[in-house]
Amino acid sequence: MQLKRVAILKDGAFGVLMHNAVPFAVTLERTYDPGNTVKIGNGFHECHRSRYAKGGYDTWEITVPGHSRILFHKGNVELHSEGCVLVAESYAVFGDKPGVAMSGQGFEEFMKRTGDVDSFLLEVS
Repeated sequence: MQLKRVAILKDGAFGVLMHNAVPFAVTLERTYDPGNTVKIGNGFHECHRSRYAKGGYDTWEITVPGHSRILFHKGNVELHSEGCVLVAESYAVFGDKPGVAMSGQGFEEFMKRTGDVDSFLLEVS
């Protein structure tokens, strides 16, 4: 699985999620000062099945040195993330904030693509 970031802005880091080099979803991560940094660094990260207690559904936790509970989950704007990866179907604007739309559908497709494994390697670039 690959996460390719396409824009890192003050309103979030926007990316494309790919499986076997085929894009299937868009992503949004929270950015932090200084310099619009993100919690998940470029490179390879092991992902393990987990539960998103706040949302009440199964998901994946991304192993990130120095952080815990970095998850894939549903959401639309940067403030829906504490450093996690929001998964959706398209980019959108909500009021004056850029975000991602159709998160339920994008997340469902992500879960189907990862349904038959206990862990996977995520390449972030």
